[in-house]
Amino acid sequence: MIRVLIADQMRLFRSGLASLLADEPDIILVGEADDAEKVARTALECAADVALVDSELPGLDFFTVIGELRATAPECVVLVLAWRSRPGDLRRAVAAGAVGFVLKDSSPVQLADAVRRVAHGERVVDPELACAELVTTPPPLTPRELDVLHVAAEGATVGEIAGRLHLSPGTVRNYLARIVGKAGARTRVEAIAIARERGWLWHDSVARFKG
Repeated sequence: MIRVLIADQMRLFRSGLASLLADEPDIILVGEADDAEKVARTALECAADVALVDSELPGLDFFTVIGELRATAPECVVLVLAWRSRPGDLRRAVAAGAVGFVLKDSSPVQLADAVRRVAHGERVVDPELACAELVTTPPPLTPRELDVLHVAAEGATVGEIAGRLHLSPGTVRNYLARIVGKAGARTRVEAIAIARERGWLWHDSVARFKG
């Protein structure tokens, strides 16, 4: 039997999903969570094999939820459920440790199949989401601007960014001004928020910088 945990804030959705899975002879619901901070603990307590995790759980950022779940209950694989996918979501979910990403309007047959596949070591990504990720427009920033943006997004000051990237404070300020302009933002904070929404912070060129 495949032991499944459902993590979703909507009780009605959890109940409906539980009813659907109850019809599957090889899948059993062993736990539920309605808050991001409960997911990892619940997965460990109920010894779940697969966690169906809502991408919009209240509380922690769901990428953080995935990371914590994988660290706390490494035997439990993560299948993300979402109504939509913003640019970069799929990439970030996979980087955090998810092995599947499917839409919430998938058919019962598709969802059950996804649960079985991830439980047996496969990766499952909804074709619509995969295509959307492939055609996502790359960020209009240079690799160095992405480095500066990445460090700035961690809350670093101009001086700290300069030290980590071996730049002068004046050069960092120039980079930040260009980033704000290219993002169409008014402030650095707004530019970082826009970058997160558009997936720029998780572009491949950022991965080369580790600080």
